[in-house]
Amino acid sequence: MEKVFNTIIERLNNLIVVANQEGTVEYVSPSVKTMLGYEPSELLGNGWWNNTKSNEEDNVLFKDYINNKFESNRNSEDKEVSYERQLKTANGISKWILWNMSVGPDNSIISIGSDITKRKDAERALEEKNNNLQQQNEDIIDSIQYARKIQDAILPRVSAITKSVADAFVLYLPKDTVSGDFYWYHKKENKIFVAAVDCTGHGVPGALMSVVGNSILKDVIVKRGIEDPSQILETLDSDVNNLFQKEDSYDVMSDGMDMALAVIDLETNRLTFAGAMRPIWIVRDNEVIEIKGDRFPIGYFYGVEKTFTNVEVELKKDDQIYLFSDGYADQFGGEKNKKFNRKKMKELLVSINAMSGIEQQSFLDYALKNWRQEIEQTDDVLVIGLKI
Repeated sequence: MEKVFNTIIERLNNLIVVANQEGTVEYVSPSVKTMLGYEPSELLGNGWWNNTKSNEEDNVLFKDYINNKFESNRNSEDKEVSYERQLKTANGISKWILWNMSVGPDNSIISIGSDITKRKDAERALEEKNNNLQQQNEDIIDSIQYARKIQDAILPRVSAITKSVADAFVLYLPKDTVSGDFYWYHKKENKIFVAAVDCTGHGVPGALMSVVGNSILKDVIVKRGIEDPSQILETLDSDVNNLFQKEDSYDVMSDGMDMALAVIDLETNRLTFAGAMRPIWIVRDNEVIEIKGDRFPIGYFYGVEKTFTNVEVELKKDDQIYLFSDGYADQFGGEKNKKFNRKKMKELLVSINAMSGIEQQSFLDYALKNWRQEIEQTDDVLVIGLKI
């Protein structure tokens, strides 16, 4: 019967170790040969501590640990303790063993161990992978944060706009760190050029488009000297198409931008507007005058021959001009989780147009946050206000 018992123990995937209160090992199951490569007799007495220890400190600490478990289990209802420990095999490699330790007859400690090395290796590999992913994520975030600084640097200062008109503000709220919306300003002699631009997408793709759009817009107006709004949009459209559509490629990029562009002659107070999918609103005597843009964007638009048109308006003192992307009106919120919509936006602008620019900016920001509450911002937001 003893031979049968030893054969069963030897074939078990578990390791059994019995030690007395002093830590002297009195029994090691034959399965230790398969699991750790030692003969059971090599590990009896202090052999267990001398052979399987990782270092001397580990030996001392672990004996103290066992003695403490003895003391804590004398009057404890919990008769079993689990722990993990790394052991050195006869070949000098390390293995992780999960031990279930219980108090046996004569206060001996019976420990049953299972090899969990593969599991620990998998955990370590997963931890390393997570650390690498975390580092990559931090690198990406740092890169996007730096991209935000670059994007902010190419945006005009609101103070520069304010110097040319009675008052001005810009509400600029990217959905993500970087934005697909951008605003543009340039002053040439007695004329100012102001644009609100909404590029395809948001986040990094939208930001890349905004940098491209900003660069081309500057080239068209500043370097080439084109001042007519409709011609500016047509030239911009041609340049964007030439940039993204390659004659030898079957790939068609539908990326582009919507734009509201106003040119104001400060001597005559005449505003000339052209729009690509975007309007301009003028609040006068508490009413909104809407001038719609043409119904096609800057960039690829299949099957349409584009011609942008100008609309001229004689401005009056205290006229409030608004150019904007669709982000504000399209924000979801309210009790029924619906879009803020253009009607509410018009009413809101009429109610605040007598405020100063900074007050309007703050109120629009507050109203939008109050509308969406806990709902995530759905798009980039851009509103430009100019007072004549």
